Amino acid sequence: MGNSSSTSVAGTSIGQCLARAVGGNPELVAFSDKAFYQLENVKRWNLQVEVTPIAVTYPETSAHIAEIIRCASAEGIKVQPKSGGHSYGNYGSGGVDGAISVDLKHFQQFSMNYDTWQATIGSGTALGDVTQRLHDAGKRAMAHGTCPAVGIGGHATIGGLGPTSRQWGSALDHVEEVEVVLANSTITRASPTQNPDLFWALKGAGASFGIVTEFKVRTEPEPGEMVQFQYSFTHGAYTKMADTFKAWQAFISEPSLTRRFATEVIITEMGFVVSGTFFGTKAEFDTLGFQELFFHSNDYANTMVFQDWQGKVAHWADELLLFASATPSHLFSKSMTFSHDTLIPSSTIDALFAYLDIAHKGTPLWFIILDLEGGAINDIPNDATAYAHRNALFYMQNYAIGIPSVSDTTKDFIRNVSHIVTEGMKGVSLGAYAGYVDPELKDAQRAYWGANLPRLERIKREVDPQDVFSNPQSVRPAKS
Repeated sequence: MGNSSSTSVAGTSIGQCLARAVGGNPELVAFSDKAFYQLENVKRWNLQVEVTPIAVTYPETSAHIAEIIRCASAEGIKVQPKSGGHSYGNYGSGGVDGAISVDLKHFQQFSMNYDTWQATIGSGTALGDVTQRLHDAGKRAMAHGTCPAVGIGGHATIGGLGPTSRQWGSALDHVEEVEVVLANSTITRASPTQNPDLFWALKGAGASFGIVTEFKVRTEPEPGEMVQFQYSFTHGAYTKMADTFKAWQAFISEPSLTRRFATEVIITEMGFVVSGTFFGTKAEFDTLGFQELFFHSNDYANTMVFQDWQGKVAHWADELLLFASATPSHLFSKSMTFSHDTLIPSSTIDALFAYLDIAHKGTPLWFIILDLEGGAINDIPNDATAYAHRNALFYMQNYAIGIPSVSDTTKDFIRNVSHIVTEGMKGVSLGAYAGYVDPELKDAQRAYWGANLPRLERIKREVDPQDVFSNPQSVRPAKS
């Protein structure tokens, strides 16, 4: 586009409206014809998904957001909030061209009620800052993921899974109240007693229903002693590692497994890694017998004891860097959900690991990650919040990074990994986690929200009948 006032986005009716919405401050809105717009403003996290919002806004108040939404509604333009911007489909930028992205980076408010230990957290706060601010306010903590740059705004309205979730629930299970801006530009609050249906929907499908500006969350005392463990298998064929995975799956599926135990499996070009954290002493960890399953057969074993919560969180962040999951890249991914009733059959595990030996991957940067969940997350009924995977025992996430982009060979490899599992479990419905969005997933809303989808659609019809808050896989209003 040109730069004259007659052709620039800023000179159009929507451009003028958005400028007024943020009080005329040119620093608080950027338009699609701005120089270096993609690099400086859109900041796509998944470089494989091209998207150009008509504008990126940087509101400083809830009133700014309300006016931005008013502008969008008048023009029939879709809106999506962006907290950290780590959507696999770039949904914080709309997911498709022409939306308005509401970047929440200025919403950094924080306070602690020292009587109830309830914290108020701005929705633009990155998880690393959440950890630090809770620590500074009385050595408190909450469950969330391990990537410090992820924003709590999306994280705590989708699910928010992390190493402490088996003890404390997901991030959204900590949420006790929110301030939210609705499609009609109303600024309101939602909790179990105020707008309870809206609150229910925001806890699992938030981006479809409004823009949350702050959270009031339950906090917990920081954990004390923690044991970090890792067992690596880097030599030999993948087929020889299948039995190790079977042993891991059998161990984590024991109903009596302590909730203080968190673990994951990561399979890469370099081999197979079993790692995790036990929240307790080394002596208590040793009584579990977990290391005995792997200690004698691995190529590398390491156990570390942490006394410092901040140090442990930093260690998790360092681990993410090793697996290239913390920086923008060309990314392609799939995910599946497994429960105690839908464990991966032995023959399917054999087929998967055999495939890894012969498959053409198209990139050395591919990952299959299986994260243990369950515990406190499972305590909450499936219909108590919009988050629909209360029976999940573990998630399987398959993704690859392409250089310079993801090739068809790599896409086929990732698709085939999922296909082998689903073919080996015909007739079993394996949902997907909305935090790992898959833009090519068929019937995505059903996969993300399962049996909760009809209620979500009814609430959507009530609070956002024109589908202002929309991305390619968001909840749609129920038909009248």
